[in-house]
Amino acid sequence: IVAVSIGEQKAQETLRTALAMGADRAILIVSETEVEPLGVAKLLAKIVEEEAPGLVILGKQAIDDDSNQTGQMLAALTGRPQGTFASKVEVEGDSVKVTREVDGGLETVSLKTPAIVTTDLRLNEPRYASLPNIMKAKSKPLAQKTPADYGVDVTPRLKTLKVEEPPKRSAGIKVADVDELVAKLKAMGVAA
Repeated sequence: IVAVSIGEQKAQETLRTALAMGADRAILIVSETEVEPLGVAKLLAKIVEEEAPGLVILGKQAIDDDSNQTGQMLAALTGRPQGTFASKVEVEGDSVKVTREVDGGLETVSLKTPAIVTTDLRLNEPRYASLPNIMKAKSKPLAQKTPADYGVDVTPRLKTLKVEEPPKRSAGIKVADVDELVAKLKAMGVAA
C-alpha cells in the first residue's frame, strides 16, 4: 500500500498517519502552489505508471475546491475503468465490485483490475492509529518529490476573481395557525 499526497510540506503529517494505519510507504509531492484537479490527476497518472497498482483508491472530492474531478480525470488519463462514490468495495480475483448509492437505491458495478475507485464517506468507519504503529511509522519510507520530478506542469490555469459570503437570510415570521399561513401565502401570490 502506497499513500500519496500532493501539497505543502505539512502534508507529511497526514502521510505519517496513513503509514501508522498500515500503509507500507508514502510519496509526498511537494508543491507550495495550489494544484488544480487536472494537475493532480497528471501527477497521479505518473505514479500509477511507475507503481503499476492493481487498485487506486481516491477520495470522492477535494476539501479545498470541492471539485470531484480528479478520480475521473485519472481514469481517463490511464485508460482504466472507474467506480465512483463507492460505499462498498469487494476485490474478487482480477475484478473489483463497487457498490454505490444512486438516486434509486444502490448500484453495483464490476470493474476489471487495474481500476480507479473514488470513495464515499460510508465506505468504512474511521479508525485511529495505535501508539506502537505511530512509532513504527516514523521508520517507514516517505519519499519527497516535486511535480518537476514527474515532468508535470502544475501552473494554475484558473484564477479566483472573488469569494463572497451568501446574502444574509431575512428573518422568518411565525404564524398562529394554518389559516393564517394560507392567508399570508395567498397575499404573497404563492397559494391559490
